[in-house]
Amino acid sequence: MTKDKQRNHLEARKTPTQSRSAETVNVILEAAARILEETGFEGYTTNAVAERAGVSIGSLYQYFPGKDALTVALIERETSVLLAEIAIAQQAQSCAAGLDRVIHAAVAHQMRRPTLARLLDFEERRLPIDTRTGRVTDLIHAALLALFSLEDSPVLKHADIVSYDVIAIVKGIVDAAGERAETDPQRLNLRVRRAVFGYLGASAGEP
Repeated sequence: MTKDKQRNHLEARKTPTQSRSAETVNVILEAAARILEETGFEGYTTNAVAERAGVSIGSLYQYFPGKDALTVALIERETSVLLAEIAIAQQAQSCAAGLDRVIHAAVAHQMRRPTLARLLDFEERRLPIDTRTGRVTDLIHAALLALFSLEDSPVLKHADIVSYDVIAIVKGIVDAAGERAETDPQRLNLRVRRAVFGYLGASAGEP
């Protein structure tokens, strides 16, 4: 499959412009999410999603050319919630408060619907959507840089690199917790916070 065909295979066929069609897409995506949560990949088919959503398979294909496109749309739906919370965190008046909100957003992203998050993490690694995931990383990186410019931020000579390290620390711990099917957001939040603030303390003032 050529890159153009592969990209088209992952794109929604059309973007709903009317409230009725937007609601149809929302119903389809939620049906897909619930099937993944209840049956995993084994029961995740376009026919099953259409039946669960109460729409014809033809109606589903009006919006999504196949299961992978549906999965990508679901990933984007869940990621949009995370990015909205990151944008709020970026507006914090202190670096510490903003970082707490970033960590909380990442943990909530995993723990809000843990089974779904774990399966979508797997699909995100499988599907060729590096450009999309790269944009998400760039937005989070920019938010961290903004927080590290605040007055109470640790003195970081290499804030650009440190920001990427923080992303890796948070993602690594949160994703690993998801793979272990952890369900306690408070404990996870505390562990991530210790790791991030401990790393920042060690990095402050480094040559």
